[in-house]
Amino acid sequence: MRSACTIAIIAISSGMLMAAPGSAQNKPIARIEEVVSQPAFQRPHGKTERVATQGQPLQNRTVLRTAKPGRMQIQMNQGNRSFRMGGNASLQINGNTINHRSGQIIAWIAPGGPRVTPLQIRTRIATAAIRGTTLFIDDQGDKIIFLSWEGDVSVQADSGEAFSLNGGQVLTYDDSTATWSGPRPLTRKQAMTRRRKSQLLNGFQAPMQTMPEVEAVLNQAPSTADP
Repeated sequence: MRSACTIAIIAISSGMLMAAPGSAQNKPIARIEEVVSQPAFQRPHGKTERVATQGQPLQNRTVLRTAKPGRMQIQMNQGNRSFRMGGNASLQINGNTINHRSGQIIAWIAPGGPRVTPLQIRTRIATAAIRGTTLFIDDQGDKIIFLSWEGDVSVQADSGEAFSLNGGQVLTYDDSTATWSGPRPLTRKQAMTRRRKSQLLNGFQAPMQTMPEVEAVLNQAPSTADP
């Protein structure tokens, strides 16, 4: 009888130990902080797509998608990291990496947080790394735009080129010619126009903690482009 009890306890303990990895895997790594407008969707790994709503927890490897005019903001659980996405955008959260597939995303790390591993955003042609900065990416299908709204951003192309963007600089990849242009600074007029028309900088109730830094970069943008 005693042996049977011992075996049962071992079996239960083993089951708990085996279940632990699954429990950790299902632990949310982010949540939907705000859905400004629909259509917006989320699809947990291995499950069906569902409508995205404010407050939903997001597990690792969740796929997020918006269609015009859909927009939403996501907050990561660690490192003061957040991002917004909009338009015909699609991406997957994969640990410390965002696999960006299409559309627009703006990601930032709030100031004052712990200095941890940079947040990586992997696109179809390059990977950008941000640490305490604000980065905008727009994959339009025939070109990809990388814009540092504030802070330094490194971009490593899959083909081997490496670029470094300062605040207010833009880098563009043209699919038709398979070439890069930039980084180059936006003029004050160009920056202000983007600021005014941006669907990801405007219309959200959830805070974007780096906006003071973004505004400072806008105010310091050159009045004319370099010759």
